[in-house]
Amino acid sequence: MKQGLSLRVSQHLALTPQLQQSIRLLQLSTLELSQEVEQMLDDNPFLELTQEEAPREEFGLAQSDTPVREDDREAEFTPDFTASAPDADRAASTSEAEPAATAEAEVPDWDGDGSNEVVPDDGEWGGEAPASRNNLSGDEQMDATELARGQESLQSHLHRQALSLRLCAEDSAALRFLIESLNDDGYLEDGFEDLARGLAGDDEEQVEELVHRFTVALSLLHHLEPVGVGARNLAECLSLQLRALKAAGAAEDAPCHTALAICGHPIDLLARRDVKRLAQLCGATEAQVKAAMGLITRLEPKPGRRFVDVERNIVIPDVLVTKIGRGNQPRFRVQLNPDVMPRLRVHDIYAGALKSHRGEGHQALQQRLQEARWFIKNIQQRFDTILRVSNAIVERQKSFFVHGELAMRPLVLREIADELGLHESTISRVTTAKYMATPYGTFELKYFFGSALGTETGGNASSTAVRALIRQFVASENLKKPLSDSQISEMLKEQGIECARRTVAKYREALRIAPANLRKAL
Repeated sequence: MKQGLSLRVSQHLALTPQLQQSIRLLQLSTLELSQEVEQMLDDNPFLELTQEEAPREEFGLAQSDTPVREDDREAEFTPDFTASAPDADRAASTSEAEPAATAEAEVPDWDGDGSNEVVPDDGEWGGEAPASRNNLSGDEQMDATELARGQESLQSHLHRQALSLRLCAEDSAALRFLIESLNDDGYLEDGFEDLARGLAGDDEEQVEELVHRFTVALSLLHHLEPVGVGARNLAECLSLQLRALKAAGAAEDAPCHTALAICGHPIDLLARRDVKRLAQLCGATEAQVKAAMGLITRLEPKPGRRFVDVERNIVIPDVLVTKIGRGNQPRFRVQLNPDVMPRLRVHDIYAGALKSHRGEGHQALQQRLQEARWFIKNIQQRFDTILRVSNAIVERQKSFFVHGELAMRPLVLREIADELGLHESTISRVTTAKYMATPYGTFELKYFFGSALGTETGGNASSTAVRALIRQFVASENLKKPLSDSQISEMLKEQGIECARRTVAKYREALRIAPANLRKAL
């Protein structure tokens, strides 16, 4: 091998740690940001929370509205970058690759929270799980037994009922084991032999004894409340509930008998609502099958659902939009939600002590102080950018805020990026997991962006408006003759919107609307 020297010219892109932090904070959701703030408060002694609005840090904010250079915009988009640690002056200039708007001259009063509770929609199957009453507010007090009852699990509920049964020690142990083997929906997923071998290993005699005990315990479990618990599959769960209704006289014998016969055949026929095939297999008329299917839809396919500790996801908006003024041309005020803005400041006493002390460890503490200032500045810049993007969205989608989603305009990320002088990747980070409270509800910022569909007049219609129109068509349809995708496509053409049948099907599935054959009334 021959040694030698060579000279090579290459370009290298390096992002400072401060800019990396700015980009990372920008893409965090509100919850993730609060966790980041808590972590920083624990790690950095120079940061503290305050009830007052934090003074703005002066690290380059004067250049926040200057146009972004092309190489800086490329730096925002580059996914693979290498961190470097230049001096403070270079860090200050580089971190402005994503500019932030300065605050308005007059800061309006904050009012309203615009929070919206999102709850699951279980369709026609049973009811939704009741909301837990674990939050105490005001002067309300809750009894300890009531609080414990609100947190009771399915297993605890079944164990409490099992205490009233007079069983031998072996059967009681087998019943307890089966109860603990249930999943959250109340189903027994594992077979008896698998459960037995998990306890007895390869001892065949003991396995056989355990299988017998489990069989007896399962029959006892099927008689506990909620009805249907301990079923091995959906058909067995529905059959248990039908037999309980029949025994209690809560359902007529004829529909109940037909419904039991339906559950004895492949369950996919019931899912497809294949009335003709089920009528042939069950030896019943189509009217009887429809009545039985109506009875089945009132049953609970997941007996353990009401005992599941359902986490309620409360969306806290980052931006509040309120209507101000009256007349034919209403105006809208866009403001940040003060409840999600962390109020941070540099600890004055510690910072003052650091100035007067220049002993051992001064450089490390000085670096932590600068980290605290940069963190505050990046938090402020994050919310400034969110506010700028939100203002641009409201300006472009003003028709939505006046007339609703049917008036939504086509909008893509590049339009907002070009208007604000930012990169598309920055707009994508801003609009992900950030929410806006509007007069029509709380929406993610990405909701206001949609592709364009052509119209007969040569204009464009937003895909969001088309989805709203499809939802409106389905809501007003005749349930005995629901609209097919082709019919919806023709109705959109009558409105002047060119939308193919496959596009209608895609939008319908995105709206979680069932096909026409499943929407048809029995």
